[in-house]
Amino acid sequence: MVKVRIRLVGFFLLALLFFVAHSGFSQNQRRIIQLSGIILAGDSINVVPGAHIYVPKAGRGTTSNTTGFFSLPVQTGDSVVFTSVGFVRRHMIVADSSPEFSTVIIEMTEDVTRLPEVTIFPFPTEEIFKEAILAMNIPMDENGVDKKNLNAELMALMVRTTPMDGAANYRYYMSQYPASIQNKFMPVTNPFLNVFNWAKFLKQLKQNKKDKEKENN
Repeated sequence: MVKVRIRLVGFFLLALLFFVAHSGFSQNQRRIIQLSGIILAGDSINVVPGAHIYVPKAGRGTTSNTTGFFSLPVQTGDSVVFTSVGFVRRHMIVADSSPEFSTVIIEMTEDVTRLPEVTIFPFPTEEIFKEAILAMNIPMDENGVDKKNLNAELMALMVRTTPMDGAANYRYYMSQYPASIQNKFMPVTNPFLNVFNWAKFLKQLKQNKKDKEKENN
């Protein structure tokens, strides 16, 4: 009877230790959260595409798309870091009370670095530069205009060799900027490897040949 009681006591002790260990493991186990959100600039209007969102200790992360949206699985207690070129680094701690699907809005502050003003001259010193300017003998009229620059042939040449002015260059840049942002995080395809482009090209060649034959006839 004594041996049976000893075995029963030992069994209950082992069961108690297993229960305590299992309870401690359950308490230390962290929940998985699907963290999603939008990365905004400091003005809260413009989004920040291409921002890096990652968990340093876990070694996982993602980037925001062209609309500033991101989605990343994290665990409660993780420290999430947000970085982007030209913005101050930010981080947040995933709270234990976070719901399974959490949505956040992250506002990034611009990292402005002001450099001292630098004046560059094509001369060793400023004094030599001034002497060179004063030594120049440019024929000008009483209004300070060089008549050679108003030559009709020269003006016509400038018109032919200047395809776009400042306003046209600005419009071209602004029209290309959205496409460059959209293609920044997308794979770039080679149009010469597209069979449909070649089909259109060959069809156009045949059509041009038919049109020329009709004109000759």
